[in-house]
Amino acid sequence: MNPTQTSTKGALFTPSYDNKIYRKFSIRTLEGKIENKLRLQEELGWVKEAKIPLLCIAGGMTDEQGGTELEEVIGGIMSLNTLLIVRGIGSEKYGKLFTQLEHEYGHRITILKDEEVMQRKMYAAADMSLFFAPAEEEELKRCLAYGAVPISPEQDLLADYNPVQESGNAFIASPHTPWNWFAALVRGTETYKLPYDWRTIQKHCMESVNGE
Repeated sequence: MNPTQTSTKGALFTPSYDNKIYRKFSIRTLEGKIENKLRLQEELGWVKEAKIPLLCIAGGMTDEQGGTELEEVIGGIMSLNTLLIVRGIGSEKYGKLFTQLEHEYGHRITILKDEEVMQRKMYAAADMSLFFAPAEEEELKRCLAYGAVPISPEQDLLADYNPVQESGNAFIASPHTPWNWFAALVRGTETYKLPYDWRTIQKHCMESVNGE
């Protein structure tokens, strides 16, 4: 095994080696990811909900990161039975938006402090990572490495999930429009209800960068 090591200030971002998450895990021990999800929910003061998809916006939000698209679909996102965690970086405009949503949906959305330990816990816990525009490769690799399945426009490293062939590591909006993106999210949340299929996608995510 020769995992890709994505780092910030020399810090390792690979779940099988990460001492900062609640429980290390790998492709062969994906049940550890569920434990990370439940433990983060507990730390946030949320009810432990293993069966509800936990979404993350790992890079914060700016106009360049697809803020306009986010604004068009945020109502749809919040209409789904999901939980959302947002990394606390990005522009003031979207910080205000997420703060307002946090007040309205406090039991379903939270802004995480932009601290390295919380970033790692977010990657380890999240079922899906939301990208409204092509992401920086490093950020995308971290999400893939921890099995946080991308919902995204087309970009390098990603292949749309094909349930017939059981191939792909993401749910892709193509062509990229806000409502195609939302349709990709719905496909993701529906597939999440099928545990075998979901684990297959998570494994494809991790294999694409971890080299396992």
